[in-house]
Amino acid sequence: MDSALKQRLIGAAVLIALAVIFVPMFLGNAPPQPQNTTLNLDIPKPPERDFQTRTLPVTGTESAPAAAANPDKVATVDTHAPPRVDARPEDSTPAAAKPAEAPLPPPARAETPKPAPVAAAPAPVAVSPEGRFAVHLGVYADRGHADALVAALKKRGFAAYDEAAEYQGKPMQRVRVGPYADRAAAETARLKIKQAEPKVPSSVVELAATAPPTADAPASALPASRAGGWAVQLGAFKSEAEANKLRDRLRAASFAGFVERAGAGDALLWKVRAGPYADRAGADKARSDIDTKLKVKGLIVTVP
Repeated sequence: MDSALKQRLIGAAVLIALAVIFVPMFLGNAPPQPQNTTLNLDIPKPPERDFQTRTLPVTGTESAPAAAANPDKVATVDTHAPPRVDARPEDSTPAAAKPAEAPLPPPARAETPKPAPVAAAPAPVAVSPEGRFAVHLGVYADRGHADALVAALKKRGFAAYDEAAEYQGKPMQRVRVGPYADRAAAETARLKIKQAEPKVPSSVVELAATAPPTADAPASALPASRAGGWAVQLGAFKSEAEANKLRDRLRAASFAGFVERAGAGDALLWKVRAGPYADRAGADKARSDIDTKLKVKGLIVTVP
C-alpha cells in the first residue's frame, strides 16, 4: 500500500476520534448560571394633598340637647336634593277635591244552567186526497217489517199505508206516506219522518193520475143490490209483464184474477185485481184467503 494513503487513513481516524471526544462536550446542556438582581424596595412618598375640614349643619325636629339625650336617634343631613315622590300625581289632590268613586257592584252569582227543553215530536204535514206526491219509504219482502213501520208512523200522526208490489218476480210490500198536494209539502213531510225514523230510507215520488187507493172503499160506495161491484186490488204496476205475473200467481192459487189498464202515457198503470165479487163480504173473505196463501195484502175496491 502506498505510504501516502496510509497517512491519510491515519489522519482521518484521528479526526474521527477527536470528534467523538469533544463534540459531546460542546453540545451538552449546561445548567443556567443564576443571575443576581437587586430590587428597589423603597416606598415612594405620598403625594401632597390639600385637606379641608367642613362642618355640616344637622337639622331635626328636636333640639340638640334632646338629640344628645337620645343616642339611638339617627341624625339627618340636608343634601338639598329634591323630595322623592312615590305616589301618583293624581293622589296628591286633596281629598275634598277628589270625585266620589262609584261603589263596585257585588260579584255576580253563578246561575245553574237550565236543562235544554226536550224537542217535541214533529207535527205531521196535512195530506190531501187529491194530491199527486207521496213519501216513499222502501219496499219490504217481510210484511211484518212493513206493518211495524206503518204502525209506528201512524202512531206519530203520519198518514202511512202499505200496498202490494212485486220486485223481480217476488211479492213485496211498499210503504208510503201521503198523498200531498205538492212536492214541497211532501218534502217537508219527508224531513219530519227522517227526524222520527232516521234509519229508514225516504224519497219523494210523484203518483200517477190514477194512483191506486190507499184505503178500502167504504161500504156505502155501491148499493148492496148491485152485483159484481167489488174486487180486491193487489197492486198497480207500470210494467204489464209484472202485473201479469201476479195475476198468474192468483190464478195458480185458485183465485179469479184479472189485470185492468188505467191511465195513458207516463201515467199508465196496470192494476192487478181479484174478483169481481157479488158483495163486499165475498171480497173481504177473498182478501183474507189471498193474504194467508200468497202473503199479499190487498184493498177492497169497487169495479164498474
